[in-house]
Amino acid sequence: MKNQIFNGETYLITGIADTQSLAMYVAREIVAQGGKVVCTGLGVSPFHRQLSEKATAFLQKNYQDFQEAVSVGLGEVPTAVLDASLDESIEAFARSMADQGIKLHGFLHAIAMDKTIRQKEVKPLLDVSPDEFCDTMGVSAYSLIRIAHYLMKYDVLQPGSSICSLSYIAAAKVTFHPYRNISIAKAALERITIELADELGRKNGTRVNAIRFSPYMGSKAGTATLRESDLEISGEVSPLGNASPEDLAHEVVHLFRPGSRITGEIRHVDGGYNIMG
Repeated sequence: MKNQIFNGETYLITGIADTQSLAMYVAREIVAQGGKVVCTGLGVSPFHRQLSEKATAFLQKNYQDFQEAVSVGLGEVPTAVLDASLDESIEAFARSMADQGIKLHGFLHAIAMDKTIRQKEVKPLLDVSPDEFCDTMGVSAYSLIRIAHYLMKYDVLQPGSSICSLSYIAAAKVTFHPYRNISIAKAALERITIELADELGRKNGTRVNAIRFSPYMGSKAGTATLRESDLEISGEVSPLGNASPEDLAHEVVHLFRPGSRITGEIRHVDGGYNIMG
């Protein structure tokens, strides 16, 4: 039997929506390498106020799908509601982990939201409202800070941990798929990654990195924003073709590897797409 990377360390996995979510591939690889996972999904929480019936039904269905995906893909692992748009939800989750005596050695930030994308059509940036801009920024970027803040406040995230977030090339340049609003949030996410790498590295040796991944349509998030032609274009342009979810999982696990000194990196797992003009 080959040597495993982890020795029972536990990692928080956010962003699982279905069995094909990129976060699911990461979670499975962590378990395969001897680690443990705690998974969170979007659902109804005590901090949601004045929800409409439609919104309540959406959140309940989302959390049910999340739990079913985790059960099928990972078996019996701890799950919890986490709404990255609500500071109270993030703090309650961290407090719950502390109350249960769960110690985390890192987490995957795979959360993003952009209400300006509807039926694969992207709203012009000039028409994006202040609320739409700030909501996207809050969930897709600022939540990285808040999750780290509360996990450290309650001594859940251990010194020397590793944090990794998911980004993509649109954070740096206009791509074949015209992301607008969310690409700005991803650029902010990458800048937050670099600043936290300095701040947390000096604080207690915590590492912070981000990964730009190839376009991917296997999950709900991908099918909501991409077309098959987008994948064909990137696959043709990239010297090695599009990267696979397994490629991403292996890179995240590498960055989570205990004792590593890799931090402040914006890594590319995209078959070389980023080097092309």
